[in-house]
Amino acid sequence: MFRKSTIIMSIAAAATACSGVDSNPFFGEYQTPYGVPPFDKIKTEHYLPAFEEGIRQQAKEVESIAQNADAPSFANTIEALELSGELLERVQHVFFNLAEAETNPEMDKIAEELTPMLSKHRDNILLSEALFARIKAVYEQRDSLNLTPEQKKLLDNTHKDFVRGGANLSPESKEKLREVNERLSSLLLRFGQNLLSETNSFKLMIENEADLSGLPKSLVDVAAAAAEDEGKKGQWMFTLKNPSLLPFLQYSDCRPLREKMLDAYANRANNGNDKDNNAVVAEIVSLRVQKANLLGYEAYADYVLADCMAKNSQNVYGMLEQLWLPALRKAKQEAAEQQALIDGGSEKFPLKAADWRYYAEKIKVKNYDLNDEQLRPYFKLENVRDGIFTLVEKLYGVTFTQATDVPVYQKDVVCFAATDGNGDFLGLIYMDFFPRSGKRGGAWMTDFREQRYSEGKRVPPIISLVCNFSPTVGGAPSLLTPDEVETFFHEFGHALHSLFSDCQYRSLAGTNVPRDFVEMLSQIMENWAFHPELLKLYARHYETGEVIPSELVDKITAAARYGQGFKTVEYLAASWLDMDYHVLKDTARIDVQQFEQNSMNKIQLISEILPRYRTTYFNHIFSSSAYEAGYYSYIWSEVLDADAFDQFVKTGNVFNKDVATALRKCILERGGTEEAMELYKRFRGSEPSIEPLLKRRGLE
Repeated sequence: MFRKSTIIMSIAAAATACSGVDSNPFFGEYQTPYGVPPFDKIKTEHYLPAFEEGIRQQAKEVESIAQNADAPSFANTIEALELSGELLERVQHVFFNLAEAETNPEMDKIAEELTPMLSKHRDNILLSEALFARIKAVYEQRDSLNLTPEQKKLLDNTHKDFVRGGANLSPESKEKLREVNERLSSLLLRFGQNLLSETNSFKLMIENEADLSGLPKSLVDVAAAAAEDEGKKGQWMFTLKNPSLLPFLQYSDCRPLREKMLDAYANRANNGNDKDNNAVVAEIVSLRVQKANLLGYEAYADYVLADCMAKNSQNVYGMLEQLWLPALRKAKQEAAEQQALIDGGSEKFPLKAADWRYYAEKIKVKNYDLNDEQLRPYFKLENVRDGIFTLVEKLYGVTFTQATDVPVYQKDVVCFAATDGNGDFLGLIYMDFFPRSGKRGGAWMTDFREQRYSEGKRVPPIISLVCNFSPTVGGAPSLLTPDEVETFFHEFGHALHSLFSDCQYRSLAGTNVPRDFVEMLSQIMENWAFHPELLKLYARHYETGEVIPSELVDKITAAARYGQGFKTVEYLAASWLDMDYHVLKDTARIDVQQFEQNSMNKIQLISEILPRYRTTYFNHIFSSSAYEAGYYSYIWSEVLDADAFDQFVKTGNVFNKDVATALRKCILERGGTEEAMELYKRFRGSEPSIEPLLKRRGLE
């Protein structure tokens, strides 16, 4: 998942002098290696004054553009707007990234105060009649202007952003839109805060060692250390963070405790307390319909998808339906196999959702003689990282060197400098791997500075890769599960999209592409994670240094399609739920739990599988504006990545530098400077085929 920290339209320009320049590190250029944020000097009290001054500066800059007496031109209107708001851009990149990776109650309070302030500022820009008149004037003469393709794209995007932001509305509708946007921004923030609080509040404390039956020693050791940190030495603590939850569900022999863990996870922010998200979601959905209606669309999905590759909800549903039946059929086969295993045991009971990972693991061991604990010793975190570095060097000639002279925002964070094969500096990447109470769940890539050109020189990006991997404990290294290995490769794909970016304008650079295209360049990296040719280069036993045995690699290959029914169904179910919320045309408040049940009944989701995200913890679509009516993007993009990786396979060399160079030049470097499908066709020579995806997932 990629995540942009910016929530307003603000691009770099020179900041004017203001009070507090000596004490507030945001006021002025960073005096640090590579121009990274001075995390060691930034204090919580610096944020709000910097935001207030940043808003003031950009408002003044925008007003100057709008009231310019000269005739509207690309330079004095479109480009000037693109270059406005340097201070605001600088502070929001730091604040919103840390609000997700290293937050605290004080930062949460600042976010609550900032959110309506920033929403108002964004609307003041997008709804300015004088500014839009100038943008429209330039747009209407676009065919007669001597613009580069990238300038044309910036002009088109700017005009479209203002139209989609309400610039053509009546004064009364503009005021209503302002109210909707401000309320939505506050609700999205509250959803995420509620979810983080609910996730952190659950702690399963185990006192009886017998209740640890089946759990791997590595997990037990982490749980013991976590309990000791809570002042419960001699007990074991398990949480709802993935490195604790998922292996517990996968290995615990205690069925009642598995059910307790899954029930707590599946009902986060759905417990009727002050952190309940049902009413929050109901209002978000209603307000999104209102916003769509104000902007001339029947449903919010129509508004969102008009700016994506899919274009409309019919195309999205069509793709979901094409995959749903074969995936559901495969999942039912997997469920029947698990039920047969249960029936063959001493205790008979119907398979439930809390049993799925446990019995799936037993079948994988039975059928393939393979389990995650066999593999983890070969996936030491640092080895996996170096494996990714090796892959990128083999494909693109890029090398990574640890940057030990830069400040970091948390002691476990590390930073690397990326250098191109010709010696050019590409950018920096921070890596933040382990769970903590101030970090939300999941994994994502974001940035502290986006790539652009300034005075003819490329300004390299500063990227942040944030994960929640299995932590170190007692001096032992972090050993990743196969899912965590895949996640690492995935997020690094997003990082490469930003590192390779070579665009004139920041708003078009890197991952600033349609949401149903952005995941292609992360997911294609997953293809190499367990490929035999790469495994032998990085998968080494953390104690002996032994390369992963060929027989274990063969087992990984043989088991590659195992469990695809479950994985595809849980993902598609969440995609369906997302779309169903956003094709609504009625602004009346819904009963969220009943709506979710009706949505899942409609597609006949089997009770043994939950959607990957239930409504009250569906962070992707209800705590930001990143993936609403867009969670389908992962599978849409997977069609592209499977087809693209097939080009490497067909050459007989998965490290083929010619194919990699084409991918870099045609797509990775170009950001959002052209239409996504045009970029893809330039690389591939044609539109993608769905067959490689069906084959990969075993759904032919």
